[in-house]
Amino acid sequence: MQTAPRLGMVAGEASGDLLAGLLLQGLRARWQGLKSEGIGGPKMIAQGFETWWPHSKLSIFGYVDALLNLRELLSIRKQLGTRLIASRPDVFIGVDAPDFNFGLEARLREAGIRTVHFVCPSIWAWRPERVEKIRVAADHVLCLFPFEPEILHKAGIGATYVGHPLADAIPMEPPRTASREVLKLPEADTVIALLPGSRKSEINHIAPALIGAAKLLAKPGRRFVMPVVPGLRGLVEPMLGGVDIQLVDGQSHAALAACDLTLVASGTATLEAALFKRPMVIAYRMNRLNWWRMKGKGLLPWVGLPNILAREFLVPELIQQACTPENLAREAEALLADAPRRQALRLRFVQLHELLRQDTARRASDAIATLIGA
Repeated sequence: MQTAPRLGMVAGEASGDLLAGLLLQGLRARWQGLKSEGIGGPKMIAQGFETWWPHSKLSIFGYVDALLNLRELLSIRKQLGTRLIASRPDVFIGVDAPDFNFGLEARLREAGIRTVHFVCPSIWAWRPERVEKIRVAADHVLCLFPFEPEILHKAGIGATYVGHPLADAIPMEPPRTASREVLKLPEADTVIALLPGSRKSEINHIAPALIGAAKLLAKPGRRFVMPVVPGLRGLVEPMLGGVDIQLVDGQSHAALAACDLTLVASGTATLEAALFKRPMVIAYRMNRLNWWRMKGKGLLPWVGLPNILAREFLVPELIQQACTPENLAREAEALLADAPRRQALRLRFVQLHELLRQDTARRASDAIATLIGA
């Protein structure tokens, strides 16, 4: 085998691209001649990744969106699998996107290609039936959270806790002043970051509630900033309705570092907010059919990653019918008015950061090297 392995990879949407880009950066430090190809986004491309399809093709959430795009998704997965079997990478790494990746991984594994799944699906929160799919699909799972390997080992699945690459990438002390300078936000103002998510469906369902909350929270000395995935600004701008919100292309980390509080869609961004030590109110709304299908699968009382990891309601969660401008504004005002509560949150988030900072790239590359004998 060549010294530097060749990887097949698939990452869907912005959060998967971010994780995969950080992983590739670390893997390239170990194997300088590393080659990688498949489906990815700009963070992966910046690490030399050759993209055959853009990651936006997989930026789909929920049953309704999946059904509407099913034919195209199945066609892409079939073509990709055929191409990977022909080129035979040393290992395939599926980054999140389990509904797409598990079927692909199972096919590749049957063809004799080693498979790794990066990010254990939330079987501890919902859809425990996925354990069997993981067993069929993955030779090894790289886990972001410390309690996950034990669950997988009990099911006979190889797994390694590698920590979270964002915990390595995000500084323990966020660059608040520098980020405000980048975003041209006054040092003295109270800044509230609005993070509605990276998918079109999230923008449609969540952004109006966040914008409505901003309207209720507006007063002299307060500023609002909303990072928007490039290409979706045109979807957001008509929603503003005269509310003074600064839209920025991407730059979610700058917004989180600069802000005093964030209203944030449930998902990876909530973990990012915690790593930036920012108080938050977690929001989420989805298509009614998606919500009806998912609400019965919940095994935990929390949906936000900071709360799941803490195993308590550290920060408020306003989900579906509760996700209204009035409720969001009320919880935000309560946090802004309670300095001891904000300081207590900061201390808990520092502990969380230390738990997840594990030099993920080194741990992951060690696990991959052991798997493929490199």
